[in-house]
Amino acid sequence: MYDKKRIGVFGAGAIGGVVGGLLSRAGHDVTLIDSWYEHIERIRSNGLIVINQESEYKCKPKAIHINNLQGIKEKFDIGIIAVKSYDTEWATHALKNYVKKDGFFVDFQNGINDLKISEIVGEEKTLGCIITISAVASKPGFAWRTDDRKDVCFKVGEVSGGVTERLKNFVSIMQCVGFSDYTEDLLGERWSKLMVNCMANPLAGLTGWGTSKVRSETITQNIAIQIASEVVKVAKSEGHKMGMIMGMDPDDFVDAANGEKIEEIKNQFLDAAKKSGSASRPSFGQDVIKKRRTEINYLTGYVSEIGSRNNIQTPFCDKITAIVNDLGVGFDPSPKHLNDLEKMLD
Repeated sequence: MYDKKRIGVFGAGAIGGVVGGLLSRAGHDVTLIDSWYEHIERIRSNGLIVINQESEYKCKPKAIHINNLQGIKEKFDIGIIAVKSYDTEWATHALKNYVKKDGFFVDFQNGINDLKISEIVGEEKTLGCIITISAVASKPGFAWRTDDRKDVCFKVGEVSGGVTERLKNFVSIMQCVGFSDYTEDLLGERWSKLMVNCMANPLAGLTGWGTSKVRSETITQNIAIQIASEVVKVAKSEGHKMGMIMGMDPDDFVDAANGEKIEEIKNQFLDAAKKSGSASRPSFGQDVIKKRRTEINYLTGYVSEIGSRNNIQTPFCDKITAIVNDLGVGFDPSPKHLNDLEKMLD
């Protein structure tokens, strides 16, 4: 059993809202911190409505605007970072002085930002959480979980590796949000999740399609297989052992990129499409629709960066990163954005 904790969640969007809201419903003293003025004001006046496939919950976390952070008087036991990857450093620095000396941080983000956070607060004070649920926060005062997964929703690990009592306790705390487990190899799990994100997120953003359609259409399936193969090769070059992905061994995606086991992989894509739910849209796709900056440089861009450093060729990651960056912030999604990638498949 664990004690109730005082928790600061920096980033009250989709994931931060679902996690923070349900943690507060379980009795933890949760404070959501965000720059979305209308969202924070609605939470303060009317609570946060968290919706999933089964029910709707009215949660009552505290909520403050970023510019009121200095008004916090009692420090947090746990600091959760749930902002976009490009905001990781400044958000962690901002929250650092409001977490107790014997407290710790947990990275709830896409990409591989655990090491950045640990550089700021210390490796001994950093956990990372791999998120497998889908969520949306498109209306002030609401956060929706859009998937209906029944397996592991959150997998948590120590940046330094191994299993600690702190890790076990945090996993216990997270059961009120969704089925959670721990891992002894956080970075290996991160690369597995990065591969999933790279296969779906940029393609959803470029086309405007939801998760289910991205995983069902032949063109996006074929591009995703090539991207996945590149991620596997780069992860191996870094010495990371990736786990099973959509029920397949990572090397199966490399084989598929070379013309083997393609139907097997595509059947797994279709199964994943069914599990994702019709309303599911990757955060990258949500950012494009909202005309926001994307996390492309922390997804396929990161794979390209590490691949270049290790002399691993990543043509599909390079191209999709370049396409998104060339389109800039605020572009209109269209399947036509895949034309150059489709030519590379020939």
